[in-house]
Amino acid sequence: MARLRQLLLAVAFLTRLPVGWLLPAQVLPLGSALWAFPLVGMLIGAIAGLPILIFGSGMLQAALAVGLAAWLTGALHEDALADFADAAGGRDRESRLAIMRDSRIGSFGTMALICVTAIRIAALAHLPLAALVGAAGVARLMPVLMLRLMHPARADGLGHGTDRPQVPDLLAAILLGCVALLVAPAPLMAGAAALIAAWVVARRAIRMVGGHTGDVLGAAAILAETAAICAMALISLP
Repeated sequence: MARLRQLLLAVAFLTRLPVGWLLPAQVLPLGSALWAFPLVGMLIGAIAGLPILIFGSGMLQAALAVGLAAWLTGALHEDALADFADAAGGRDRESRLAIMRDSRIGSFGTMALICVTAIRIAALAHLPLAALVGAAGVARLMPVLMLRLMHPARADGLGHGTDRPQVPDLLAAILLGCVALLVAPAPLMAGAAALIAAWVVARRAIRMVGGHTGDVLGAAAILAETAAICAMALISLP
């Protein structure tokens, strides 16, 4: 029962699916649900990829899948990517953290969203549903790894408030991330691309703000998913 509640908490956090009424009234720690993030990622990919499943691969189907994914997640990771990109224009650590908390979007964030969205659509146009399921699943493993390996950049906020995953939960998340990759074509290339993208974000975040924030984690997830999709698309091209 505890694991089911943790899974529902992960679904409620990462998606707009109406599962909140199934959770108990008390506040549940998000850290306990981190193990389920890759599983929820696979669910997101499966639902978002329905246009590809029904109508086959193509540019329009890919655009519909990307739009459906953004709606399904409430553009959670897209918002994080925009904030993280805008923070690059900050003068120092404090200004960058302030920019991440600003609800307005700047030119860096706008261009980041345009480029990533265009790349995702172009890559998905050549891929089957399984590729999106696998990429979305392994991408949600990246924030779990970063929470374990990095320190929070500020003393409040989502990054600080989420506990580091315990070893059993971390291993469960890694196992589910590997299962997600096995579903997808070119699993080794996709997994390597996702890890490299998350590593680049982590390195950049440490230099910019000294650790992770919720925006850093979200940016790592969407960039890891995009990198995995691109790797699979490049392998599938004639």
